[in-house]
Amino acid sequence: MTKPYLLAIDNGTQSVRALLFDLHGNLVDKAQVPITTYQSPQPGWMENDPEAFWQTLCQACQRLWASTSVPKESIAGVVVTTQRGTTVSLGADGQPLRPSMIWLDQRRAELAPRLPWWWETAFAAIGMRDTVRHFQREAEANWIAQHQPDLWARTDKFLLLSGYLHWRLAGRMVDSVASQVGYVPFDYKKGRWAPPHDWKWHALPVRPSMLPELVAAGTVIGAVTPQAAQDTGIPAGLPIVAGAADKACEVIGAGCLTPEIACLSYGTAATINTTTPRYLEATPFIPPYQAAVPGHYNTEVQITRGFWMVSWFKEQFGQHEQRLADERGVPPESLFDALVNAVPPGAQGLMLQPFWNPGIKVPGPEAKGAVIGFGDVHTRAHLYRAILEGLAYALREAKERIEKRGGARIERVRVSGGGSQSDAAMQITANIFNLPCERPHLYETSGLGAAIIASVGLGLHPDFATAVRAMTRTGQVFLPEPEHARTYEQLYRRVYCRMYERLQPLYRDIRAITGYPSQD
Repeated sequence: MTKPYLLAIDNGTQSVRALLFDLHGNLVDKAQVPITTYQSPQPGWMENDPEAFWQTLCQACQRLWASTSVPKESIAGVVVTTQRGTTVSLGADGQPLRPSMIWLDQRRAELAPRLPWWWETAFAAIGMRDTVRHFQREAEANWIAQHQPDLWARTDKFLLLSGYLHWRLAGRMVDSVASQVGYVPFDYKKGRWAPPHDWKWHALPVRPSMLPELVAAGTVIGAVTPQAAQDTGIPAGLPIVAGAADKACEVIGAGCLTPEIACLSYGTAATINTTTPRYLEATPFIPPYQAAVPGHYNTEVQITRGFWMVSWFKEQFGQHEQRLADERGVPPESLFDALVNAVPPGAQGLMLQPFWNPGIKVPGPEAKGAVIGFGDVHTRAHLYRAILEGLAYALREAKERIEKRGGARIERVRVSGGGSQSDAAMQITANIFNLPCERPHLYETSGLGAAIIASVGLGLHPDFATAVRAMTRTGQVFLPEPEHARTYEQLYRRVYCRMYERLQPLYRDIRAITGYPSQD
């Protein structure tokens, strides 16, 4: 029998990747197509035509077939993982009615639907009213219903991107429980749509009939249709397995299956996650997400503008390194690592709080970023190092919150995402966490996590523990440097942990005076 392979399609924020894995977690072949079709009709808006997502996926698959020597008949199944929180509105004919609002889109609904008085009273009593208002204002469905009521009235199905791609591949309105991260009426604890009496049905204009069928990750949801086969080159009839959202896939692809191993994702959004069989709110009233492993949860804490800050720095201050990298034919990251390493740990007193985006609870909606400790010694290099250190401080604070709430110590840290390719960022993380910091053997951890789900769903591995053992392993390990870890410990405890509390009143005043971030 031919050795089986798995096709994982990873529709991230910046690109779509078609990835072929074997059952030992080796990436056999890959094709990547950047997403170049995003539109910004107004400042802060970010949209993409759902058809453009599909066409990019088709291009990635066709490029893969043009370059791989793997015979199509040896592919056992296909699985999809996607960016989170990106919505698709479909009419009764299954065609998109409007562009998808991307998770980075900053528009907000002005008017939040009023909840029944008993919910309003209950939320006021437990201090959750602001959190619910935030949920309502962030919800894409509320914005569409308010600004495009005629279009909303014609909306027959309201899907996340993962559900839309399943519709295009299998012709079924079905999605994975583990992909439901967004402003939809989902019960994160039970892993199903919210029950009829739940407050979310009052907070959103979504009706139950508009939502797809939900199945557990690893469920075979159908087969590739003849039309999808023609578009993508994927063999018709190939089983399609329900995957999970990209962060959930990263966690399992990094081998983080138990609570003592934390997965840091250094992507556009920086996150820390553990996998636990227990429902655990790292921040009170903010639910954990469903994990890639059915019956488990990811205790995620997110820094929304995580490694986006690195991209921001490169755009604003890094033109010199970008130009040098082009001239020398080397990756720009190598020169930025040199920039970091030219500065001592602690950036000679420059401290950064990485709240470039406000939060919901910790930090709150008034939060802003801050840099303190400037002196005449400081250069671009110090600021760049302070960004990496600030992100690691924020994620360490989140780690301690997860430990305190869950009662289990985190003993090892695995780092995935684009930022994990920086040795400097990895070493800083090891020193600030004072823990071994491990890089997975493979950069494509999200795609690998999806392939792990497919391997279990198709019975190629008997269970998730076996699949993770067979398909994940540790690559390079960065150990803490005791002297630098001591410096960071003092800066973290005596400075970083006090910054937000001290600056919060000033953030509120800035917001009151300037209106930014906008008032709830």
